Amino acid sequence: MSHEGIRIVSKEQDALEAEAERPLPRIAITPEKVRVLLTEGKGLEIDWADGHKSAWTFAWLRDACPCATCNEERKADGRKSGQPKPKPTELLPMYTPPAKPASAHAVGRYALQFNWLDGHSGGIYSWDYLRKNCQCRECTFAAAETPGVPN
Repeated sequence: MSHEGIRIVSKEQDALEAEAERPLPRIAITPEKVRVLLTEGKGLEIDWADGHKSAWTFAWLRDACPCATCNEERKADGRKSGQPKPKPTELLPMYTPPAKPASAHAVGRYALQFNWLDGHSGGIYSWDYLRKNCQCRECTFAAAETPGVPN
């Protein structure tokens, strides 16, 4: 008899995880203005319908790719979304260009997809995913103050 997938968690941990999985209100995941700053090489900025403003660097977005392959790789390495891969411990490491997309396009009315210069294009960044992983000072502070909730 296998017990794979069985986890024992406290009531407090279960409540924290349930709160993190609770859907956000529609107004919180409705973008009013989306700016992909390709020419500047900066990243993505979104003004949300509820007045909140979010911004992500291209490096963070690439390291937080929500595709199945990248999720599995992060899980195996024990990394959170947006956390870069550990640098190899070589005497003369190879140069890797900064993460930058060649293009970006809307996916329906619910997401954004990047075609990265490294050839990767499998990740679909839903508005919900982006808002839940907002990198503004207010949101990162709130996430740090709530232990046990995965980012």
